[in-house]
Amino acid sequence: MNELMDKYASKGLSILAFPCNQFGHQENCTNSEILSTLKYVRPGNGYVPKFDMFAKVEVNGSNTHPVFKFLKQHLPLPHDDQVSLMGNNAYIIWNPVERSDIAWNFEKFLVGKNGLPIKRYSKKFETMNIADDIEAALKAA
Repeated sequence: MNELMDKYASKGLSILAFPCNQFGHQENCTNSEILSTLKYVRPGNGYVPKFDMFAKVEVNGSNTHPVFKFLKQHLPLPHDDQVSLMGNNAYIIWNPVERSDIAWNFEKFLVGKNGLPIKRYSKKFETMNIADDIEAALKAA
């Protein structure tokens, strides 16, 4: 994501990251520990995000953050994987479960300057491959 910021921030790109602990409890540190974890553990090597990092939120279930309710209402399924929900049902720790639920960490939404979602990407979609869609969105704005 830093590479995308390097390339497009001057053209108007903003990236908003929302950590979530609903997927295998992979983000079980406190909000204050998240940046240190990124810098020293995963991915490590002094990594510092060049984008806005928010406090942890829930993206599925009865406590879904309003941003993700909005995004999922407009784009209920990733464009590149409309079949998968969860590889292992044991990881579903929220209720209720809905078809539009985010399946795992690193699902991404591209939102236009008008605030409306343009495209949803599964965790399988490589982040750098969003570049063409970002360019199109920036030109359309």
